[in-house]
Amino acid sequence: MSSPRIYSQAYLTADASTVPESIAIAGQLGYRYVGLRLMPNAPGAPHQRLLGDKALMRETLSRMADTGVGVFDLEIIRIAEGFDVSAYLPLFEAGAELKASAVLVAADDTNEARLVDHYAQLCEAMQPYGMTADLEFMPWTAVKNARDALRVVDAAGRPRNAGILVDALHFGRSDTSLADIAALPPALLHYAQICDAPATNAQGSTQLSVDDMIHTARCERLLPGEGVIDLRGLFAALPADLPVSVEIPNHVRARPVGDLAWSGQALAASRSLLGR
Repeated sequence: MSSPRIYSQAYLTADASTVPESIAIAGQLGYRYVGLRLMPNAPGAPHQRLLGDKALMRETLSRMADTGVGVFDLEIIRIAEGFDVSAYLPLFEAGAELKASAVLVAADDTNEARLVDHYAQLCEAMQPYGMTADLEFMPWTAVKNARDALRVVDAAGRPRNAGILVDALHFGRSDTSLADIAALPPALLHYAQICDAPATNAQGSTQLSVDDMIHTARCERLLPGEGVIDLRGLFAALPADLPVSVEIPNHVRARPVGDLAWSGQALAASRSLLGR
């Protein structure tokens, strides 16, 4: 009999909650972990307050101890042309205190040689803090598919804390194949994100613009089983024991019911589709 999957509540699934609130929700619902967005994904964008707040850190650690819920991943590091790894030291320090496992990394620099160099620098800087640097491919970034992600990680020398993050949405909307997923070395896979999505945009077109894809990613994902992504094929191609981050923002459906109810629906749908 296979062991139960490990599930983590991603930031975007409960993005109206503070850090302690998100941990409490996860504990109530049966998630093992949470993901936290402690740095914005764009200037001025929403994120959770924690960095530099010692009282809130104490409250967070207390809530973790009370619930048994850990922190799996932190967001977000974006590697652009002027990347400065020192700007992320507060995130690394908080991650070490929270005993986080991974940091999500996005690639915005289209100069691949420079991107590779900065990714290698990031991995080296993060090693003392005990976290992996998980590069997420997204079709509107400089790392558009799983092949791109593997090429960058390999060119960086495949550092011991390197990783590749597979998000079901980006698998479904990039030119990544199941064979590409199966070809990813298991040592580089630390977790994967689950959600579903429709085949079309709001106007019914299958020709998705970058704005369409970003809108779905941040605001309008579907519960597993409601869309067209081959989730069963995807997770069959990934290691069976890989932790699953449930990342399903849907502002229209989640806002009226609140984070607790929506995150519960998201977990139930994920478990139902994956079978455990």
